Amino acid sequence: MPKKLVSIVAVIFVLVALSTQCLFTVHQTQKALVLQLGDPLDNVYEPGLHFKLPFIQNVVYFDARVLDYEARSREAFTVDKKAIVLDNYARWKITKPLQFYRTMRSIPGAQARLDDVVYSQLRALVGAYTLTEVVSSHRAAIMKEVTDKVSHLMEPFGMVVLDVRIKRTDLPAENQRAIFGRMRAERERQAKQYRSEGEEESTRIRSDADRQKSVILAEATRDAQIKIGQGDAEAADIYAKAYSKDANFYSYYRWLETMRQAFRENSKMVVTSPGSILQKQ
Repeated sequence: MPKKLVSIVAVIFVLVALSTQCLFTVHQTQKALVLQLGDPLDNVYEPGLHFKLPFIQNVVYFDARVLDYEARSREAFTVDKKAIVLDNYARWKITKPLQFYRTMRSIPGAQARLDDVVYSQLRALVGAYTLTEVVSSHRAAIMKEVTDKVSHLMEPFGMVVLDVRIKRTDLPAENQRAIFGRMRAERERQAKQYRSEGEEESTRIRSDADRQKSVILAEATRDAQIKIGQGDAEAADIYAKAYSKDANFYSYYRWLETMRQAFRENSKMVVTSPGSILQKQ
């Protein structure tokens, strides 16, 4: 290979290496700072192609989008001395990269600082409200006040906090067991009360049913006796009228009935004299 061609290749290689050291690109979702021997320069680089000095300058990038941070669950106490576990998150953004780098250096460091500030503000504000207010009625107002205070406190670090929210509020494990125990005792007490009231109502209904049964049976027995008496009276009257119409026929009919009853199948009778029952009276 000719020496001239080798020289050209070497020059091209050097130029490419220098270009990679001198040029850098900032993505549209980022902002960048140039550090010269570890010290940040004042200029903040927006998205695009930019130039820096090789070897003595390097670039650090920062996300320019809205960032989410989920804090770990922590306990807080309300004004009515109730312990709750707060599970919250924050949405924040880097507004001044130079100031942010000088104070926080990195996003993990900023999130650690943000976690402490958010928790301290939440604990302070939650301590001014009751458990019911924190969970329901004043929750939105508490979140807005926490967001404003945290954003104001984080502003010197080149950050702005857009929103702080409580995702979930839980009770500590020991409180849950105590509350469940009270709930169980209350339900058992109500169940006993309902059973007692049910037994009382059942006894009243049975007593009333037994009373009505006795009354109905007594009235039925009375009516039956009346009907039987009326029937017997009518029968006696009919017999009397029939007998009075023809006494001989009635006597003869009675004799026939007596014979029918006396001389049933396989019946035996001992007769002592001819002038007995066999003779028609």
